[in-house]
Amino acid sequence: MPSWFAAGVYQGTLGGQPITLQLKRPAENNDEVGAYFYQSRQIDLTLHGSRRGKALILAEEVWSGPEKGLQTSGCLALTRVGDSLTGTWKSPAGKRLAVSLKPLKLAAVPLKLLDTAQVRKLRAEQPLDFLKLNTAWPKRADAEGSVEEPLTGIVYPRVAGASAALAGALQDRQLAAAQSALECQAQLGDSAGKGDGFTLEAQVTRLTPKLVSLHESAAYYCGGAHPDNFDEGVILSRVSGQSVKVTALWPGLSGAKQLALYLAAYPSDGGDPECSSLIQSSAEPSSSDPQFAAWLTPKGLSVVPTFLPHVAAACAETVTLGYGQLRPLAEEKGRYFSDLYPR
Repeated sequence: MPSWFAAGVYQGTLGGQPITLQLKRPAENNDEVGAYFYQSRQIDLTLHGSRRGKALILAEEVWSGPEKGLQTSGCLALTRVGDSLTGTWKSPAGKRLAVSLKPLKLAAVPLKLLDTAQVRKLRAEQPLDFLKLNTAWPKRADAEGSVEEPLTGIVYPRVAGASAALAGALQDRQLAAAQSALECQAQLGDSAGKGDGFTLEAQVTRLTPKLVSLHESAAYYCGGAHPDNFDEGVILSRVSGQSVKVTALWPGLSGAKQLALYLAAYPSDGGDPECSSLIQSSAEPSSSDPQFAAWLTPKGLSVVPTFLPHVAAACAETVTLGYGQLRPLAEEKGRYFSDLYPR
């Protein structure tokens, strides 16, 4: 890299079109030095850096599908003038466009989202995503008072009368999903087809005086051999917005116990017995890591395995463990007992 090279975020124009560009120090044995996006498109183009004299040379790459792979779609040659960057962009066919960039002070960008630790971390560590997502998110006219992130279309429910901490936690979960959608778009590049990308369906499944629970179902195809999907269970404190573990509700519901109860109730429709064997062999009952996505419903705790290999994903059936069935595993003096078993 040229001696003047420094990490930072810049905004300006390329051929008269507004762009935002980030430079960062490359990792060892890696020449990736940042990315940029056009305001009109808002999809990152990866930049690989080198030096030619005092000029910084940035080759932009875009994924063009499995047949063509990564393609160099342009090359920027930039020099520093004061604190600004100027130069040209050149297409593979030889077309040249002027580039003019000035540094952006991220700390001075007003927050349009709730001020949470995750938003501040996003601004510091992934400024391009921050600048795309730090916008006004409109409310939708639905029963759950959902909010839509306008760039990715990710929708997430809200809770009426939520504490500031809970409102921030719900926003953060939506923010993480929107980041996943942006990353997926960048990976697809020019190869995106109809139905490709990242989608999320989220709904509130249970509200108690102290808890809110949600179920998230994500589906995505970001390139590669097959599309994929996953489920997430969310249980949050309505006061602190912090995640509440299943074992805080039922101390006796260890991973091994979840597996035993799940297998006893599976399959609910008398399905393929091979799935039961596969689930049992794929599980790690001794592990302290969660083996199931779990969320509260009016009938009980719904669980679905998260440890199955992709080829066995069809075996991941949701099973609901009833509150009565789980009561012996709870503690009557526990913080949330009265929420789950009101008198």
